[in-house]
Amino acid sequence: MNKVFNFEGPVFTFLSRLADLFWLNILYILCCIPVVTAGAATTALYYVTLKMAKNEEGYITRSYFKSFKDNFVQATVIWLIVLAVGVIMFLDLRIVQSAGITSDAVRNVVTVAVLVMAIVVSMTLVYLFPILAQFDNTVKNTIRNAFLISIRHLPYTLLLIVITVIPVALIWFFPALLLIVVIMFSATAYIKSGFFNRIFVLYMPDEGAGGETSDPAEGINGEG
Repeated sequence: MNKVFNFEGPVFTFLSRLADLFWLNILYILCCIPVVTAGAATTALYYVTLKMAKNEEGYITRSYFKSFKDNFVQATVIWLIVLAVGVIMFLDLRIVQSAGITSDAVRNVVTVAVLVMAIVVSMTLVYLFPILAQFDNTVKNTIRNAFLISIRHLPYTLLLIVITVIPVALIWFFPALLLIVVIMFSATAYIKSGFFNRIFVLYMPDEGAGGETSDPAEGINGEG
């Protein structure tokens, strides 16, 4: 019994992890408030949770803001691209619905096209910021790699989307559960990071060589 409740036992380890996730969630929410910084905030979130999933996190606050600063420019560019694509898809649907188009066929074609694009964007978005947090690359290659990895690891991609949607759905259908927001973002990222680590290790040529700089596309294209 004493081993269970000592400072290195499962109870205190769990409570310590819970406290770290709670604090990380606060940092994430605060850094997302300006909206334009959401990309950098999300990248920093995954930078920490990817390390937490491997028990390598160190100091939460220091690690978080290190990634936030180092990846700010690229993460913001990617985030603005994602927002722009989202706005374009939304406007396409609005225009088709309100422009007095009488042809159901045209309306259906546009709706299906937007739906397909939304699925592709969602699949890619699952990996975008975790990849940016793990690998050094250009904006173009980061987006490209996120798309390729989402296709190659489709079962994982679908699972990761489900993990992302579950807490949102719970709050949507059961508003009383809104309180889970205090840990929702960091906990979800932490759970997904275990899967990301399994995937990303496949694209690191040599972990022992300090490989946070490899290109995931090399493994995908068979060049690595």
